Amino acid sequence: MNKYLLISFFLLVGVCGRNGEARAQKMNYKQLRHKMVKEQIEARGINDKDVIKAMQKVERHLFVPIQFRHLAYSDSPLPIGFGQTISQPYIVGIMTQLLDINPDSKVLEIGTGSGYQAAILGELCKEVYSIEIVEGLALKAKSTIESLNYDNLHLKWGDGYMGWEEHAPYDAIIVTCSPSKIPQPLIDQLGENGNLVIPIGAKNVKSLVLLKKIDGELVRKDVIPVRFVPMIDEKGREY
Repeated sequence: MNKYLLISFFLLVGVCGRNGEARAQKMNYKQLRHKMVKEQIEARGINDKDVIKAMQKVERHLFVPIQFRHLAYSDSPLPIGFGQTISQPYIVGIMTQLLDINPDSKVLEIGTGSGYQAAILGELCKEVYSIEIVEGLALKAKSTIESLNYDNLHLKWGDGYMGWEEHAPYDAIIVTCSPSKIPQPLIDQLGENGNLVIPIGAKNVKSLVLLKKIDGELVRKDVIPVRFVPMIDEKGREY
């Protein structure tokens, strides 16, 4: 690319970014958020009142880059940098409902991303422990969460495949990236009668799965087909 094309490209990116920011400043986020919950969450069968209340409260636009904030309540995932995305609102809703948590629950999240799912969980349970493999995302999510004063959310940078054994067992575990099979450390760290919600499968064939631990064994239920980024280790290799 010659220098003139390169300059034009960056000028275009800058204009698009400013336009997105300008549109975002004119939007009524609360109205859009409640519309999102009504049309994307409740209309699709998510009926847990506490999940609905949490999604009405947590400001999704604060968890996406400013140039995409005008799209924050759209029915789609959005880029959050580092090749990662924030999940479609419906997926956040259904995964949260499947966890079946309460105000006394301790939850482990694998794949912090922007921190939006963690914030939803923070509205619903006692403690949330969340792990992110991408250092830049982990730092950014930590900054966002701290700015919102969630004192029950605990974030760290690390390999989610290994879980967070120090605080196990967990009442529920949610995984927002997709391995080819269920990580044994997560099975071990799930408490009795706990729920594990995870997308698993080959690259182009993934299923959102609910697993419940009963008498030390997992009972599996396939929920819906989904698309998620792969679970990776610190060297970028897929599990």
